[in-house]
Amino acid sequence: MPSSAAGHALVTGHTVYACVTGSRAFGLATDASDTDRRGVYLAPTPLFWRFDKPPTHVEGPREEEFSWELERFCDLALRANPNILECLHSPLVEHADATGRELLALRGAFLSRQVHRTFVGYAAGQLKKLEADVRQYGAPRWKHAMHLLRLLRTARDLLRTGVLTPDVGAAREELLAVKRGEVPWSEVERRTAVLAEQATAAEPGSPLPPEPDRRRVEDFLHRTRRASALRCAEPGAYDEVV
Repeated sequence: MPSSAAGHALVTGHTVYACVTGSRAFGLATDASDTDRRGVYLAPTPLFWRFDKPPTHVEGPREEEFSWELERFCDLALRANPNILECLHSPLVEHADATGRELLALRGAFLSRQVHRTFVGYAAGQLKKLEADVRQYGAPRWKHAMHLLRLLRTARDLLRTGVLTPDVGAAREELLAVKRGEVPWSEVERRTAVLAEQATAAEPGSPLPPEPDRRRVEDFLHRTRRASALRCAEPGAYDEVV
């Protein structure tokens, strides 16, 4: 496994896509909100010819920054990972080179009705944690409760329309009221149940395909890896990645 310095070098030198996620991308930012940055880097193909492979993800080098190697990112996106899909659909794109732009053009290939299982399943796990907080402390972590409702709204609307829209739009104040603890926990539970039911009801007739377009994504990865290998085959280029 490369050192942290080597991992940071992959991020600074080989990032193909970078964006801001979290509250700022969701339209829920306040003056106290952090700036969460996420990115995708393309490790040069020759690095995979070693016994020690390049890292699948790197934290940093900036605060609140996390990046994935392109193949790992695509694998998680094909599995309908909520964090990955929301990253790919962020309205706050900070960088996209030619490979990054092609990745963005593939966004539809990753979407499928599997989002019902992953989004609603993740929300169910978060709900259990919040219920444990209520039992132990008498109240949930309200910020987490807000994001639970936000995630379920996103899942419902995605299944209904086939479009993933991270920004909560007109629901901003309603959700921020939850974050401030102004909404009783019993009402949060009720809203959670309603949204989960609506998402489940939307799944059978969703315009999304049953499965993601894995073949199209694999073709993209194959071409990208091959192009990287050819670039590194140019005189002197290989020395720059070892």
